[in-house]
Amino acid sequence: MKTQPFPLHRLTRRAALLAAAAVLAGCGSLGNAPRAGSDIHVMTSGGFTAAYNDLRPGFERSSGRTVKTAYGASMGNAEDSIPSRLSRNEPADVVILARPALDALVADGKVVAGSQVDLVRSSIGFAVRKGAPKPDIATVDALKRTLLAATSIAYSASASGTYYETELLKKLGIEDQVKPKSKRILSERVGTVVARGDAALGLQQVSELLPIEGIDYVGPLPAEVQRVTVFSAGIATASRQPDAARQLIRYLNSPEAAPAIAKTGLEPITAR
Repeated sequence: MKTQPFPLHRLTRRAALLAAAAVLAGCGSLGNAPRAGSDIHVMTSGGFTAAYNDLRPGFERSSGRTVKTAYGASMGNAEDSIPSRLSRNEPADVVILARPALDALVADGKVVAGSQVDLVRSSIGFAVRKGAPKPDIATVDALKRTLLAATSIAYSASASGTYYETELLKKLGIEDQVKPKSKRILSERVGTVVARGDAALGLQQVSELLPIEGIDYVGPLPAEVQRVTVFSAGIATASRQPDAARQLIRYLNSPEAAPAIAKTGLEPITAR
């Protein structure tokens, strides 16, 4: 059955965040005060960052814990990617990233097997510099024409960019013409590159494009070539706060958190 979009009009942003925080107040496992030095360390990739940043303060207020955050790509060998951070043994209790990359970390022994919880579905979209004409990407043929006509294209070094460079251009039959003018962006948001004029067109997860100043969101990839990525949370095997990690994941996966998540361009996957 197709999941229906969350009705965003039902709650204001403030009400959504208050509702999300309420799930902690009613959670009996949070009744004990946290011990000194019980900060939670989270690593999150860009796709979930906007939602996470909105929800984190409510968790901190209700739980009495401080959450420390490191940001990085789901995959790749950039210095700040989540796999690179874990390989350097940076502190981590919860990791949030694309599900295939999370499962790879489980296989590598970096994340506890069975701790994975799916949080959201995320779609890929395009953006242009603010004020620039918005190209037509409504159909597959229109998308092909737009990519062929673009002077430069920026794409991420994570899940959306991997799909773009290894699958999408091949599906469209334009790899030879388009890939040479495409630039893979490391350790920076694609929207930021587009905003300063270093690329005419940018492709990334919709939730990573929407918060960026200086760009206009064009729209999602056509359904026929769209790649929906599930972003999930897991508990790091080196976690010093596994109980707190589970509490945070339950909070992010709760129905009360769904409105705030949906406002960032993601489709919540909530616990039932």
